[in-house]
Amino acid sequence: MAHGPAWLAVLALTAAPTPAAELTLERLFAPPPLAGALPRALALSPDGRHLGFLKPRSEDPLRHDLWVMDTTSGAQRLEVDSLALSPQPGELSEAELQRRERARLASARGLVEWRWAPDGRAVLVPLDGDLWWKPLGGPARRLTATAESELDPRVSPDGRLVSFVRGPNLFAIDLATGAERAITTEGGGTVSYGVAEFVAQEEMKRMTGQWWAPDSRKLAVARVDEGPVAVAVRAAIGAAGTRLVEQRYPFAGTANAAVTLEIRHLDGRPPVPVDLGPERDLYLARVDWLSPDRLVVQRQSRDQRTLDVLEVDAATGEVRRLFQETSSAWVNLHDNLRPLADGRRFLWTSERSGRSHLYLWDGRRLKALTEGDWIVDEVVGLDEARGRVFVTGFGADPLEKHLFRVALRGGGRPVRLTTPGGSHEAVMDRAGQLALVTRSTPTQPPQVALLDGDGRHRLWVAENRLEDTPYAPFAGRHVTPRFGTLAAADGQRLYWQMLVPPELRPGQRAPVFLDVYGGPGVQRVRRQWGSIIHQYLVRRGWIVFQLDNRGSANRGVAFETAIHRRLGTVEVEDQLLGVEFLKTQPFVDPDRIVVYGWSYGGYMVLRLMTEAPDVFAAGVAGAPVTDWRLYDTHYTERYLGHPAVDPAPYEAADAVARAPRLARPLLIVHGLADDNVVFDHSVRWMAALQRAGISFETMVYPGQTHAIREPVLATHLWRTILAFLDRALARPTAAPPAARP
Repeated sequence: MAHGPAWLAVLALTAAPTPAAELTLERLFAPPPLAGALPRALALSPDGRHLGFLKPRSEDPLRHDLWVMDTTSGAQRLEVDSLALSPQPGELSEAELQRRERARLASARGLVEWRWAPDGRAVLVPLDGDLWWKPLGGPARRLTATAESELDPRVSPDGRLVSFVRGPNLFAIDLATGAERAITTEGGGTVSYGVAEFVAQEEMKRMTGQWWAPDSRKLAVARVDEGPVAVAVRAAIGAAGTRLVEQRYPFAGTANAAVTLEIRHLDGRPPVPVDLGPERDLYLARVDWLSPDRLVVQRQSRDQRTLDVLEVDAATGEVRRLFQETSSAWVNLHDNLRPLADGRRFLWTSERSGRSHLYLWDGRRLKALTEGDWIVDEVVGLDEARGRVFVTGFGADPLEKHLFRVALRGGGRPVRLTTPGGSHEAVMDRAGQLALVTRSTPTQPPQVALLDGDGRHRLWVAENRLEDTPYAPFAGRHVTPRFGTLAAADGQRLYWQMLVPPELRPGQRAPVFLDVYGGPGVQRVRRQWGSIIHQYLVRRGWIVFQLDNRGSANRGVAFETAIHRRLGTVEVEDQLLGVEFLKTQPFVDPDRIVVYGWSYGGYMVLRLMTEAPDVFAAGVAGAPVTDWRLYDTHYTERYLGHPAVDPAPYEAADAVARAPRLARPLLIVHGLADDNVVFDHSVRWMAALQRAGISFETMVYPGQTHAIREPVLATHLWRTILAFLDRALARPTAAPPAARP
């Protein structure tokens, strides 16, 4: 919503800009964040009266405190000061460190998660391995003070108990008395209760292994036995020394953890095992309670082509299948099951039509609530009293994500509640009355606003106007991306975006920085606020180009599954199509195109530079996957199948065997404590290059995991990258990096 003063300020910024300040790498990564210190972990209280969020401290952007806002007045206050509660944090357990890494919060300090009490009058706060209970406006009460971390705390639906995992067992503490009880005692060795195993956290986005029943008298509890999983000895090399970490890591084609499900009663009666069927090599994908007596379990096959949606009798553990999702490639998991009040029906999303759409399970069958050439992404709210469902998704323009309202009875057109021109994420209160929307555009950093169920603006949580952000002094030279499309070999549309230095004169040609990811489950070309590192690069004279190849997200089944059993082929083909397009542009220097990518993007750099050895002047591969047999079961087998059954897709996707084809300068970057794409990936690639007599450059980061987040290290990383590219582009691009024997 526009305001007079803000509108005038934007006019002043665009119509008569003052000379822009010089954007340096040090400022780019230093606090406060240039795009504004946005809140995260936002959640409306169940009653909709308050909004809670984690906010970074001005002096330390990696440390977060909990703030609460009144949704009527907009008044904000600091509710939990992390330093006041825990001024001298101790060491976190290895389990907590790994859990944070799975959530991409390894570098975070202070509060990393929190939960509302069911009545919205208090919050549960895990902090530095212990638990605190904080009534709104009142003093915090410490619930635990142990040497071992308490993980994944959950408040019971009646608000009387808090369950948590400590070591291999599940416990609960009574909030009124402080009395603690063990819900399980059998955990030990390789067996644990109430936790999510590695692949559940890393790949399935299931971060818990415990689920409270609505009556607060029992829980569904996962039993995880990691005994079958191979032990990988990983050297976590840090600046202060090296420690050997024995990690249960299910490499592709090897055994997974054995996961079963039980109903545990608080009154001490024997556990009730849930009958998941005779096949043991499966994935426990999701668990949801419909009523105190019934729950729904999603059981996924090892090959991920089948997802069974099962109804479980909580008293007996007996199961009946409600319906099944199938695919010739893979079935995507989601968190869109939303029970209705009658305890029988629920909302669901399915890609059975070729695109993700919303359905209602009415107790007998699935009824489609949406259809057509658009995609439902998330179910974010349900106003059952008024027959309204709220979803986010991609409408006519697949580059914009919006909040929509859909009729629970079905029929009619979805109503878009957010404004065009940008991308939106949303969460809602329990009653579906208020929506908390985070929006950004290519020219406006993310903003957070509170809307009502009709899309009307209620108040700003973080208006974060461009002219009020720390980026304002640099905004006079902000470059807006250009968007366009190309046709893939099979006719499907590929979207690209490009930043072009505005200072380019007619006839002048500039180098290209191709920033690639290329892997499944990600969409990078969007109408949203972009990376400020890209703005830094375009100021240095680079053209920055990104293209979403086949296999990327939010384009439907046919687009995404084009990579099935073909990793490293169609993505490479599409990116090279983008390069050929670039070469036709009169402002592009075709001899100075470089490629950069991280993780799957790092893999893509290696594949691109060996598939087309003379196309790229240089490449930078960060934490690259080089041999898919070294990656985990759930992710890898989804796309390549089981290597023992059919090794051919693995051999075709391998990067190491192609290393001798490298002909241009390459920089390899990796964190020495990476437990996701382990350092062995880069080691194998380096060894292959050395055996082939090919020179390369490398930079490793002691103690760092899969991403380099510390500001001083991020600055060092990009100085290293840019210095390497300066050297690489200074040499003749036709020369190989080393003489071949």
